[in-house]
Amino acid sequence: MNLMELPALFVLDVQKGFDDPYWGKRNNHEAEGNIARLLTEWRNRKGHVIYTKHLSLDPASPLHHRNPLGTEFKEVVKPVDGEVVYTKNVNSGFIGTELESYLKQNQIKTVVITGLSTQHCVSTTTRMSANLGFNTFLVSDAIAAFEITDHMGVLHSADSIQAHELATLQKEFATIMTTDEIITQLNVQ
Repeated sequence: MNLMELPALFVLDVQKGFDDPYWGKRNNHEAEGNIARLLTEWRNRKGHVIYTKHLSLDPASPLHHRNPLGTEFKEVVKPVDGEVVYTKNVNSGFIGTELESYLKQNQIKTVVITGLSTQHCVSTTTRMSANLGFNTFLVSDAIAAFEITDHMGVLHSADSIQAHELATLQKEFATIMTTDEIITQLNVQ
């Protein structure tokens, strides 16, 4: 990561509703702590921090807009005054929001992506970020996946979902780095 200027930090959908058993087993329980470490770096450097909040259209979802507790941000990564928050009801942070316009207006060309969940909003936003021409970094230990059952009834563990998502995103859509690697690169600048 060779940074001429501080990228924007994305914190995607780190909401209390993701603690609900509805989602199944999850991996990387250190994700929120790593996001908090990155937030500290960005805030100390007065960088752009951008949040998304998912408001599901599915009434059964813990992220449904009528479930105010589920839609709240987790305390450890809660936005502070001045940080941008976009609400959405699809997987991409770019669809139905002003995210792309915000990045262009602020001449931001590079983004660092964190959040929940790897196979949904993180993957979709990462792909769109790259497709829209942004230099995209994905923080592998600041995201988390959930187990899923496929169309054949086969259960895939959260760790296997995470590994496959990172494999498909690497190079084509993003440079995959860890929290420590990002912080080290920032301190080299």
